[in-house]
Amino acid sequence: MRSIAILGSTGSIGKQTLEVVEEQGDLNVVALSCKGNIDILEKQVRKYRPKIVCVYDERKAREFEVAVKDLDIKVTSGIEGLIEVATVKEADVVVTAVVGMLGIRPTIAAIESKKDIALANKETLVTAGHIIMPLARENGVKILPVDSEHSAIFQSLNGENYNRISKILLTASGGPFRGKKISDLKNVRVEDALNHPNWSMGRKITIDSSTLVNKGLEVMEAKWLFGVEAKQIQVLVHPQSVIHSAVEYEDGAVIAQLGTPDMRLPIQYALYYPLRRSLSGKRLDLFELGDLSFEKPDLDTFKGLSLAYEAIEKGGNMPTIFNAANEKAVAMFLDNKINYLEIIDIIQACMGEMEFIETPSLDNILETENNTYDFIGERW
Repeated sequence: MRSIAILGSTGSIGKQTLEVVEEQGDLNVVALSCKGNIDILEKQVRKYRPKIVCVYDERKAREFEVAVKDLDIKVTSGIEGLIEVATVKEADVVVTAVVGMLGIRPTIAAIESKKDIALANKETLVTAGHIIMPLARENGVKILPVDSEHSAIFQSLNGENYNRISKILLTASGGPFRGKKISDLKNVRVEDALNHPNWSMGRKITIDSSTLVNKGLEVMEAKWLFGVEAKQIQVLVHPQSVIHSAVEYEDGAVIAQLGTPDMRLPIQYALYYPLRRSLSGKRLDLFELGDLSFEKPDLDTFKGLSLAYEAIEKGGNMPTIFNAANEKAVAMFLDNKINYLEIIDIIQACMGEMEFIETPSLDNILETENNTYDFIGERW
């Protein structure tokens, strides 16, 4: 029986991971964490009985400790608590499903503890891929992608030599505003941007999908996961979300992974790799589907994607600036403090004015994040 720890168990990916656990019946949950949603966490803890949990918010952690005082469980908090969850001795695989750069240090600690990583926290590779991937190789650790697109690429590479890649075809649904122009987006409300046509995801990633910033982050992540250059990663808008991504090889052959839009599939594949297991849910019916269509992304309207490519080409701490600016801007938009189009304005301003560091250390990366937040706070 494999044992797993889940960082971010009360979020969308965390909850769907536990759905896989429930359905399969042979995964042991030994550790969980959340930011502060202790009501959901308590239900999870009473059902799966992990030995340790982390509630990142210290005040909420104290509340939670009282709520579960009848259970034999260790309750921790803060970044040290996240690291303790990520390095718990019994875990074979750590699912990193926390949002944002908060996931970097626990992921590094898990790798150093020889844990395989089911990676659902793209910011880890976006900002620190140059640190994470060599560290994983050094420790003999697998980085197993959970994002549907990266899982599709990973599956399309099985049995092939990475050196034969011509390009990666990274698909995007286009989000709720596919086909819109900038003039159409001036009065976008939060609820409009959260209305994704295909996927059920957390609030932050759903906003990122609407701006195509999420696709830019996925390009950055793919560069590190699969050892390719940004120019080898082509983004295709594919409204049906059936082809989750594909790989073109040097002989012109294209291998793709297809399926219904169900995040449980890539989660389960990462947890059981290299085995496939039965999974409930709707199967892909190509007769019912009828047609698959593809479009070029509109980089004038959805400038976040072109800015992402600029950040990749620049390298250094520029992807961190891009990511941190987006995190802060999306949070402000969700709080109705800025309008929708200002998300990209903020990213562009930060990329143009923040200090550039060519070879950032982990401390440089975390400092860049804080400095970016401060810069935005002063300007907006």
